[in-house]
Amino acid sequence: MGVEETPFAPAAAAATATTSGNAANVKKLTLIPLIFLIYFEVAGGPYGEEPAVQAAGPLLALLGFLIFPFIWSVPEALITAELTTAYPGNGGFVLWAERAFGPFWGSLMGTWKFLSGVINIASFPVLCIEYVQKILPVLQSGWPRYVAILASTLALSFLNYTGLTIVGNVAVLLAVVSLSPFVLMSLIAIPKIKPHRWVSLGQKGVKKDWNLFFNTLFWNLNFWDNVSTLAGEVDEPHKTFPMALFVAVIFTCVSYLIPLFAVTGAVSVDQSQWETGFHAQAAEIIAGKWLKIWIEVGAVLSTIGLFEAQLSSSAYQVLGMAEIGILPKFFGVRSKRFSTPWLGILLSTLISIGVSYMDFTDIISSANFLYSLGMLLEFASFLWLRRKSPTIERPYRVPLKLPLLTVMCFIPSVFLVIIMVIATKTVYLVSGIMTVAGIGFFFFIKLCKTRKWVEFSVEEEKEYPLERDVF
Repeated sequence: MGVEETPFAPAAAAATATTSGNAANVKKLTLIPLIFLIYFEVAGGPYGEEPAVQAAGPLLALLGFLIFPFIWSVPEALITAELTTAYPGNGGFVLWAERAFGPFWGSLMGTWKFLSGVINIASFPVLCIEYVQKILPVLQSGWPRYVAILASTLALSFLNYTGLTIVGNVAVLLAVVSLSPFVLMSLIAIPKIKPHRWVSLGQKGVKKDWNLFFNTLFWNLNFWDNVSTLAGEVDEPHKTFPMALFVAVIFTCVSYLIPLFAVTGAVSVDQSQWETGFHAQAAEIIAGKWLKIWIEVGAVLSTIGLFEAQLSSSAYQVLGMAEIGILPKFFGVRSKRFSTPWLGILLSTLISIGVSYMDFTDIISSANFLYSLGMLLEFASFLWLRRKSPTIERPYRVPLKLPLLTVMCFIPSVFLVIIMVIATKTVYLVSGIMTVAGIGFFFFIKLCKTRKWVEFSVEEEKEYPLERDVF
């Protein structure tokens, strides 16, 4: 326990050099693009917050988006900041679980988070087509719809292939364009705001849907740790990550709250009308059809940003798992021209294309269930690494002792358990099958290592002999 352990940076650098000869020359992500990549990992704009009002009324929706970040977003962001700066290599949460509890748990974490991620990726082109079909009705069904989903998925995946810095800069542009109509709508709405509407709507005996309410909050304020899989691609991660996460948390919460305050205070409609996409209707009521069209265009741009951010996270997770020997070494191959993990991008894209043609409501719920399992393991990894490796260098350190850290992790863990308990039998079944498949995959990979059927990275064993001795 008293031995100073080696930080991960040398292992990450060595593995990166092994998987690509030109990786060291790649331009790294800087602060501003990283902030907006985190923003699109988590939110992408106020799109999708409306069901919270439908489920519980404006007052509880406003309180939810005001309080829930302190219960969930801040702890998750703090943990991400500490562990990413302590282990600044690609793979993120997979690496943390592997360092805390060993290869089996690292592999299982990878299964849970990867499947959750690629299923989320599949939803974004579908959502994009949902908006476009309002202008082009031919895309509502049949082969034109299938072709549109396939073409949009491939085009967006190619953009991801061209480089992470390009994706980061595109994220900045997409955020500015997609958020601008909400800024205008909020300003125009100010003279029309009547504060009593914040408490009157939804208080007349309308039954509250707590399942929808909490899932809406969870969905809109989740995935702060996804950006950790890109840590090896960030310039000076020990400085950049904590600042980027701090700014992104504030920016994301403000982007949810301001439009919600403005619209609920300026528009008086029945609570049941607050379905996903209601912000566009509210824009027409407040300012006119021109603003409604702008918000609908912004929604399409937002889904593009969400797709790019999530695909980057999933692809670099695959790369990171190859770097630490959980996956065969060839999964860490990079493009010679762009140095992007093209195999990780291809694998994520193919799975998402397959899922996108399914009726995957229950599968998405299963993905959330798997993500919740992964987050419980992540909280446990964070606490155990504090106890197991107290002397490892942490450029950013959450300024709390272990007992208070346990409390900080316990509160969101209770929420995760509640989300899992209220899941349907179908979700339990699908999640169980995926988990069993992940366990089987681990033992298959172990057999591949034993029989030497494929080559694996050995950087982990060379860089971390002392950390294993703790046990």
